[in-house]
Amino acid sequence: MPAVFVLIWSTGFIVAKFGLPYAPPLTFLSIRYILSIVCFVIWIRLVRAPWPRDQRQWLHLAVAGILMHAGYLGGVWIAVKAGMGSGLAALIVGLQPVLTALWVSWMGPSNVLGRSGPEQTRVAPRQWAGLVLGLGGLLLVVARKFGAGGEVTALTFGCEVFALLSITAGTLYQKRFLQPTDVRSANAIQLGAALLVTLPFALLESESIAWNPQFLGAMAWSVLALTLGGSSLLYLLIQRGAATSVTSLLYLVPPTTAVMAWLLFGESITFSTLLGTAITALGVSLVVRPVKLKST
Repeated sequence: MPAVFVLIWSTGFIVAKFGLPYAPPLTFLSIRYILSIVCFVIWIRLVRAPWPRDQRQWLHLAVAGILMHAGYLGGVWIAVKAGMGSGLAALIVGLQPVLTALWVSWMGPSNVLGRSGPEQTRVAPRQWAGLVLGLGGLLLVVARKFGAGGEVTALTFGCEVFALLSITAGTLYQKRFLQPTDVRSANAIQLGAALLVTLPFALLESESIAWNPQFLGAMAWSVLALTLGGSSLLYLLIQRGAATSVTSLLYLVPPTTAVMAWLLFGESITFSTLLGTAITALGVSLVVRPVKLKST
């Protein structure tokens, strides 16, 4: 499941690059949400999957959906539409494991995840070193691309940071407040909430849709593979594993995406990009690796 998730999740940045020349970002996402909801509702009816009975779970699912779909995907797709490369977009949001691990360590697992245990309750020096390395590797890549063909601007970088904060908050919120729920009904509720937030902004977009095979192929992959497959796998992984160990999978996404973008779009992989990505991955690994507690 983790290996399949990494491969599917990496294609999300590729699909954004592939489909956005033919549609505005929020309009594309709104159509994707509508089609995905239809697929999930049909699936739910066929297998008679249960819906949450507690109204508070509906609310928690809606909040998590707004953060993990509307906030995260909206930020990434606007940034890619504005000119950011797929590999760099994946690298920036790939810092999510760092933010997740530091927040859990800082606040304590009982406060953040709703459970107690022997996990660490402070940020270890090794994790601070990992944070510095992760940010340093990211800056090494980003600094060389500011003003280089418009890939990194205040708009694209701001949207990526917004997406990073949204997916981090959504992951922690889901792990803290959501009870075990059928993944199909949970996704339908989350996507419905994301649609309510995204659609009003999509209606303000003036660009028209080019209904061609490229657009239809990107939409089909977005719905069937990314939403029905990738989002469902992420939901299951968060429910079955610790938040930090699950999000640590995401530091494998940037290099996977970079290779895909190089093969499909010819995005350059320079020495500084490789070095920055390697440093960032090392920093993330230092942060998410469990800290051994000293016995007393």
